[in-house]
Amino acid sequence: DRFLVRFLRCCNYSLEKTKNLLDLCYTVRSQAPELFSNRDPACDAIENILNITDMVPLPKLTRENYKIFIYRLTDSDPEKYIFADALKTFLAVADLRLNFSDDFPDGEIPIFDMSGFTLKHLYKVQLPILKKYMVYTQEAHPVRLKQIHVVNVSPFLDKAMAIVKPFMKTEVSAMLHFHQPNSTTLYKYIPQELLPEEYGGRVGKISDIKAALIRKMCDNDSRNFFLDDSRWNVDESKRPVENKHGKQFFGLQGSFRTLTID
Repeated sequence: DRFLVRFLRCCNYSLEKTKNLLDLCYTVRSQAPELFSNRDPACDAIENILNITDMVPLPKLTRENYKIFIYRLTDSDPEKYIFADALKTFLAVADLRLNFSDDFPDGEIPIFDMSGFTLKHLYKVQLPILKKYMVYTQEAHPVRLKQIHVVNVSPFLDKAMAIVKPFMKTEVSAMLHFHQPNSTTLYKYIPQELLPEEYGGRVGKISDIKAALIRKMCDNDSRNFFLDDSRWNVDESKRPVENKHGKQFFGLQGSFRTLTID
């Protein structure tokens, strides 16, 4: 089972760590229906996000056996950007790879392109949902982050980071690298030839990579996987009291209920 193998590899084949990570994965998913339910790839919400963004894993691994992933807007209209749907779709694409891809990378390198993002996009952030996303990706997702790159940084980067940083672990924050528009500093970390043509590389066009991804996402096996929300259900009544996770992951104090950006 590809899914279980990824947990084992992520935990260096420690059975105890693997069991704990699986427990966290299923528990967090069951407590975050905004991110892990109603994920039919053919539904309007996910189709909309796939239309206005590129979320693509690149075909070639680095020399260190790391997978590169690119996220960017293709339509900068903030009215079309639904924050919860964007995170849900991002995690659905990640699940597609975890469950159906035949490559087993030793780490991941996401690249976030800020081109087209505006303050109006930032106003649409929902902090409770952002926290659930950050908890899952940092605590319960069976991958090893190696680097995080933000390219074409915008003047409001400091405001965006002020929102994300409170939910970011110190070791994850240390992986961040920022690159100005029209710079080539990204190539110091990732060989240029491993990037798509739009970023000066040689692995093909993002549009072609994305088309193949969507075809796979919508085939019968993949769609049936996404339609089965029950696979993530956790019966907390059967868990020993001393091991209950409860809602502790996602508690937010009142000061986080509204988002104010000066």
